[in-house]
This record gives sequence, structure tokens and C-alpha cells, in this order.
Amino acid sequence: MVSNWSNAPKDTAPLASLLPQRRYLVLNLPRWATDCLKRRDPALLASGRPFALYEKQKSALKLVAVDASVSRINVWPGHNLTDARALIPNLEAREIDRPLVESLFADFADWHSYASPIVAVLPDMSAFGDLALDITGVSHLFGGEEKILKSVLGRLRELGLEASGAIASSIGAAWALAQHRPGAIIGEEPDVILAELPVSALRLTPEQVATLQQLGLKRIGQLYAYPRKSLQARLGASLILRLDQARGLIDESIKPRLPAPERFVERRFAEPISLLDSVMETTRDLAIRLSGLLEAEGMGAQAFHLMVYRVDHKVMCLSVRAARTTRDPAHLARLFANRAERLTGEFDAGFGIDMIRLGAAEVSALDPLQAGAFDGQGGSGDLIRLHDRMANRLGETAVLRTTAVGSHMPERAARLEPVIQPPAPPAAGTVADRKRPLRLLPSPEPIRVTAEVPEGPPADMTWRRVTYRFVKAAGPERLGEEWWLDQAPLTIDPPPGKDEEKPRTKKSRYGWDEEDEPPLPRRSMLFRDYYTAEDDGGRRFWLFHDGLPGTEGAGWYLHGFFS
Repeated sequence: MVSNWSNAPKDTAPLASLLPQRRYLVLNLPRWATDCLKRRDPALLASGRPFALYEKQKSALKLVAVDASVSRINVWPGHNLTDARALIPNLEAREIDRPLVESLFADFADWHSYASPIVAVLPDMSAFGDLALDITGVSHLFGGEEKILKSVLGRLRELGLEASGAIASSIGAAWALAQHRPGAIIGEEPDVILAELPVSALRLTPEQVATLQQLGLKRIGQLYAYPRKSLQARLGASLILRLDQARGLIDESIKPRLPAPERFVERRFAEPISLLDSVMETTRDLAIRLSGLLEAEGMGAQAFHLMVYRVDHKVMCLSVRAARTTRDPAHLARLFANRAERLTGEFDAGFGIDMIRLGAAEVSALDPLQAGAFDGQGGSGDLIRLHDRMANRLGETAVLRTTAVGSHMPERAARLEPVIQPPAPPAAGTVADRKRPLRLLPSPEPIRVTAEVPEGPPADMTWRRVTYRFVKAAGPERLGEEWWLDQAPLTIDPPPGKDEEKPRTKKSRYGWDEEDEPPLPRRSMLFRDYYTAEDDGGRRFWLFHDGLPGTEGAGWYLHGFFS
């Protein structure tokens, strides 16, 4: 498929008008790495020495983060460590631990979900330093976009962090403004303001920026009228993508780190709390409020998330799931209480908790139910709630149930699935109405059977060196593999050899002797004739004959037990 690039993307504007107009707040924290490590190491903060982080890049030690005192001497990330030490003799330089710094920044990003439920790290230019908040529909809670920007930046400055931010209808435009026009708030058409910014505001690689400057293209506005084919040929499609994303012509979404609740309620505290009992009591109150909110809309949910915000910019998240759509506040409080019991020894409120939020995800319609003696559920509601408590306490994969599968073959007629998942509708072709043994062997085991005629019911069998004589037998029930299903054929071990005259030198795992030869290959089955047989001791077995009697490889196998 050939793309027809023109000087202006004429066919992208109508598409952009159909996309929902969202609002993004982008934060830039250029010295977060050094500021964070200073807060973690009081001795480093008390020394007052200029501080920088470096790493090895192409056999050279390069600076990757510097604090404000180093920047004032015109030393920036990318400088050689040797040159930086020559300019700043008392420089405190440490090798960066990237996994640690990126992990700390990710936790720091989660804390910003107090302002917006959708928060993500922007790793385009660096794995730490840029955050994006989707504030669509939440800015009015702070009194408008200007006040939410002021509130977020104010809290960061109270923590001693250098930060700048901006708000726009696209992530690219907000990032560009946060870098070059801090505090700016623009509407849905950013072309005029973006035109005045340098091309480096498009989140391009240093090589792309250098090439554009060599072409005399130093401002974003100069790219509007430049032939797009030429730009793509020289600098790649990523330049066109970044330009259109910044202008809002192509939608750019963010992936939140924390689960984004569809409905949520929260409580902010005038004075921080620190006890787990206080958190659980607040959770019960929030569950009642959330239940009322869902009931007013005729909705319920299956996933619930409790987010506890600490004053030291950290957040703890606790999630539970329900097997059925619910909005029962007592049940929700019980689920969170069970999960909290496991975290009692690990609970750490830090310097206090100033906000708790309870959110609901996977929201769907839920009709009102009659509660009481005539609810019509037959006691199944109590069993479902028990499953929820067990699954959330032990883990979703620890509590399983058996579900019928649309297959006649016993090995494929059932599967195990977590009880926390909603049951699937009955599959077509299930054999739930037929009598099946209580226990199946891991795989059918070969047996020796005596029958009146090859097609007749078995009179006795020898299994694991023990002979069982049958007094009753019923069958056969012929089962065959579904030829229309795309799956690997079932295989079974070959039956024991019938030649009793050959010498035997080793024991098999079935109990009889085998010839000292390589075992026969496992063979696939076309169909089976199943019999239910009862011996003189009252034991009932489920056995089958594989293949047509008298054909090569055909034999008898034991598959399960009724009692």
C-alpha cells in the first residue's frame, strides 16, 4: 500500500475531529534523579556539594543527571565526567543505578493518581523525568485547569522538587510547552503556539534535530509547509508522526500504570492517619458510598481497587475481584479486610496517609435483586461470596472449578478454571447428562481382558498383576475424536505383547514383563468402545476397547473408576 503524502495532511483533519478531545497535563522534572537521591541520603544533602550521576557510554563516562548547582556552571547531561571534574573540583559524582532510579520514579508517578486516575511515565526522551496525566473530566474537581496545574506544581515544590508543566489537547503539545513554555494552557488547535517553538520540542533524536538545523529548519512552524515526502525520506516516518501527534492530528494515548477506575469515591483527611484499623474503617464507609453511586446508575463491578496515598509521595494499591458483578458494600469491605490481614506485617503508613480512594473497574449493568428469604438464589449467593473470599485470600489460581468442554473424549470433556471468573455458557456437545466415572487415570493403562467374542462385554481383566472377575457389564458406548476440531490427536501407550514364549528381561511400569526391545510408539485413536463393568467385590470400572477387534495395535485399556 502506497502512502500519498502531501504538504498538508488534508484527510487527517476530519478524522481528528471525530476523535474525543482529551486534555493532558505533562510534568517535566529535569533534576528528579539527583533530588530524589539527595532525599534518600541525608549525608549527601547535608554536604552541599554539587552532585551528578554518570554512566559508561561507548567507552566514556558521561553525565546523565545533574543538580541545579552543576547546571549553573554550564555543565549538563552528556558532558564527559573528566571535563566536569576539571570545571567543578568538589563535584560529588556517583554511577547511576538505572533500575533503582526508574523504579523509584514509577512509584512517584503512581502518587500523582490523586490528581487524575490515568497517570503514565513518558519514556520517549528519558525513563525518568516526564509524566503525563489525563485530566479529561477531572479538572473541575480542582476548580479548573489553571488551578489543577497550580496545585500539582505546588505540591511538588513543597517536596523540594524542581518541576514545570503545561496543559494541551495532545501529549506532544503539552510536553513541548512544559519544556519551553512552562505554565502554558492552550486549546484544541496548538499550531500557532507550536510554530514558534524549536524543533527539539517534538521529542526527536539528537541526530534528527541536527539534520533539521543543517537544513535551516529551526522552528516547528517551518515544517508545516515543507514537503512531507522530503522530510520522511531524509529523517524517517518518526518525524512526521511526532509532528502530527503534537498538532493533534494523530491520537496518542497513554497506558496508565495503576488500574484506571471507571467509578470512584475518595476521602481526604485534614490530618494524616497511620493505623490500619482506621484505613479499614474508611474503606467500609467508601464501600457504602461507592455502592450508592453504582446503584443510582443501575451498575455493578467485578474489580475494585483501594489506593492509599501517603504524604511522602507514595501510594499503596490493594485490588480484589468478584466472581459475579456486585455492589454489595458489606461483601466489598469483607474482601478488603481479608486481603489486609495478609499485609498486617508489611503495612507502613510512612509519615501518614492523607487520602484514600476506592474505585470500581469492569463496570456493567446490574439489575436490582430482592434481598431476604425469597431472593430466589437458592443459597448460591453465599457460595459465590465464599469463593470470592477464598480466591482473594489464597490467589485467583488457587481456587478452581471444573467446567464442561464441548468434546466427547473424556480427556478433553472438562477443564479447570478459576472460580473468580464468570462461568462460560455451556459448550455445545457436552456430555454432562451421561454417566461418567468419579476418577479418571492420568492416561489409559493397558489391561488384559477375556471376552466371549471380540465385540462382546469383558468377563474379566488383569490390571497391574491383579485379576478382576466381572459379574455385570454394560456397553458398548462408542466415542470418537471430533474430526472437525483443529487439535492434536490423542495418543495412548500400546497394549502388552501377546507372545508369551519370548524371554523377558525387564519389568514395565504396568507390572508385566516386556521384551528387551525398544517400546512400541504411542498410537493415535480413531474411536473407542467403552464398557462399564462391576466385579464380584462391588468395584465398578470404566474400560474401553481401542480400534476394530483383530486389527494390529488394537487392545483393551482401563480409564477410570466409578467407586
